[in-house]
Amino acid sequence: MFRIGVDLGGTNIAVGIVDNDNSIVKKGSVPTNAGRHPDEIVKDIAGLITKLLEETDIIPCRIEHIGIASPGAIDPVNGIVTRATNLGMIDYPIVSKLREFLPIRRIKLENDANAAALGEAVAGSGKGVDKFIMVTLGTGVGGGIIIDGKIYSGFNYAGGELGHMVIEHNGRQCGCGRRGCWETYSSATGLINMTKEYMLHNRNSAMWKLVENDIDRVSGKTAYQAAAMGDMTARTVCAEYTDYLACGLVNIINIFQPNILSIGGGVSNEGENLMAPLRELVDTLQFTSANPVKTELKIAELKNDAGIIGAASL
Repeated sequence: MFRIGVDLGGTNIAVGIVDNDNSIVKKGSVPTNAGRHPDEIVKDIAGLITKLLEETDIIPCRIEHIGIASPGAIDPVNGIVTRATNLGMIDYPIVSKLREFLPIRRIKLENDANAAALGEAVAGSGKGVDKFIMVTLGTGVGGGIIIDGKIYSGFNYAGGELGHMVIEHNGRQCGCGRRGCWETYSSATGLINMTKEYMLHNRNSAMWKLVENDIDRVSGKTAYQAAAMGDMTARTVCAEYTDYLACGLVNIINIFQPNILSIGGGVSNEGENLMAPLRELVDTLQFTSANPVKTELKIAELKNDAGIIGAASL
């Protein structure tokens, strides 16, 4: 028997057929083409699923269920995307719509960050532990909380928005309406903004050379690349970013005490340049700093496959 995971993103729709060992046996993707009617997006999801089944000679009765990982607010009980504005979905019954195209009746829906965390929990950096949390550092800061193998999302399915805890009172404006949210400092966007601010105060920084004097070319890699070259301004950026990131991580650890806290998203590609100073700081600041048994910080392992495997595991 197999399961199907659908990772619905703003840019691409990724679908994978997953076996009972949580390995992807076949996957494919098509552009989302956000902005069109959601029914057209669902039609493409069904078409991609059908194509993959045909290519693998797997008949629908061998599919246990389909899981959909969607951005935005969702109602998993009724299979409704409550609000995903980038996809044009408001109170959109995506599960019932997909059933119109496929003979597979068991279809489940979950938020994409929660699904990615579940994927890492069953097949990646959190495999084998009871309490696992994943944080993704991308355009924003996403998160997923897995307790005893199940997603924790609160009574209204809106829990786990870890990026929207305030770490700086009256700090930077966040898109959610509050000020000082963790994601305004610790997302890739926050890192880019911080890098630009320091560059504007030091025109001699090597970071200017890396972006060929075009500040719009600054990325989440710029400060780390220049820091590796010995640039002191860049090292200051990296240290400040680590401070903000550690602040949020310590808050999470102090509340949940997970076995493993995994970090994914584009910034995690910095590897030990990011993780080594981060581990040292988190170890010092957490409430259980003197405890011989502490939360382990790891880098997420599944990358772009986490959402597919997590959706298939719902």
